[in-house]
Amino acid sequence: MKLTKEQIKEIKDLQSEENVTKRVIAPELEKVLYEAIPVLDHGFIRVIDYMGDDTSVVQSARVSYGKGTKQVSTDSGLIKYLMRHWHSTPFEMCEIKYHVKLPIFIARQWIRHRTANVNEYSARYSILDKEFYLPQSQHLAAQSLNNRQGRGSILTGEKAKQVLELLKSDAEQTYSNYEKMLNQTYEGNIIDEKATGLARELARMNLTLNTYTQWYWKTDLLNLMNFLRLRADQHAQYEIRAYADVMMDTLKKWVPITYEAFLDYRVGGTEVSKKGKSVIKKLIKGEEINLENSGLSKREWNELMDAFDQKDKII
Repeated sequence: MKLTKEQIKEIKDLQSEENVTKRVIAPELEKVLYEAIPVLDHGFIRVIDYMGDDTSVVQSARVSYGKGTKQVSTDSGLIKYLMRHWHSTPFEMCEIKYHVKLPIFIARQWIRHRTANVNEYSARYSILDKEFYLPQSQHLAAQSLNNRQGRGSILTGEKAKQVLELLKSDAEQTYSNYEKMLNQTYEGNIIDEKATGLARELARMNLTLNTYTQWYWKTDLLNLMNFLRLRADQHAQYEIRAYADVMMDTLKKWVPITYEAFLDYRVGGTEVSKKGKSVIKKLIKGEEINLENSGLSKREWNELMDAFDQKDKII
């Protein structure tokens, strides 16, 4: 991750500000407010602003005055109840805003979560930085043979070297052409405004998807957890999971009680269908149950057995 002197100074200036407020604050999140937390090779995540905390969830659920109860255990019990029974509105009362720098191909995956307010860096107005995402060798993998949107075995040796060289050379070549079409050269973020060339909105079309972009992404607590439940999962693409892991840490700093309930009921829990519930009941009773008489498909059966660590029963 590379920040300019101006960006570093801006972050320090923001963090040095002392503001008096009557609103609730999250002390641990305040410690990293505005800080650029590195992700991947050139990316970062910054918490820019937030509204509410755990007590705001409790206050909303009870439609009460003030900051919830005096006993943390009581607030914790209510938040767990809300999470356990899939209540949503109280969690929507808290919001958070991130500044994210990420590769374009991850941005296009991320934007599928249509539950946030997004404002992206404009390549029609400004020139994109000369920065590209290049995977580390341990993240270079072949296409999975049984998962159309997943990775298989890790590439090694000359094959891995060739792929990295192709990614780098393609990105550098297209950026060079981008500069030529603009008739402008990116040099320390100083652009010759007198230069004339192809319109920026057209020149950008030639850039590779591993070029970095930036945006502000604001969402509520409920939809943040929905995002993290999918993107911090071990089956999610590594690159977006890297961002989700950092966001998980900010969630913990912001709403620690909600975070623990989220880990318990969403991340660590599992959903079971009516037929699946019947299978589990029979297993507990010691009755004979298998794929053929379970009423489940092979995939459903294996997912259920995997969720309850019945590895010997996976087919």
